[in-house]
Amino acid sequence: MNPAASSLTRALHPMPGFVEDALELRGLMAAYQARPPYQRNDYLGWILRAKTDDAQLRRLEQMLAELEHGALYMKMRWRPRAPAAKKKR
Repeated sequence: MNPAASSLTRALHPMPGFVEDALELRGLMAAYQARPPYQRNDYLGWILRAKTDDAQLRRLEQMLAELEHGALYMKMRWRPRAPAAKKKR
């Protein structure tokens, strides 16, 4: 089991090929991987739950735009946590 995903209580969604392709094509895979596990899983579930292909593509485009912007998650302001400071001994 992926240790980062072990804290999730929701079902884990596998990444569909079309999402992976879009992330690679736009050069956003690193930005996607830098998001917390819950955000990555929520994005995938949200995209996959769309009832039509058009809706899936709109949701995918929103995710890509938010990753490009860097400060949004599901149209909400989001700021990544600062890395924990190392304690001096």
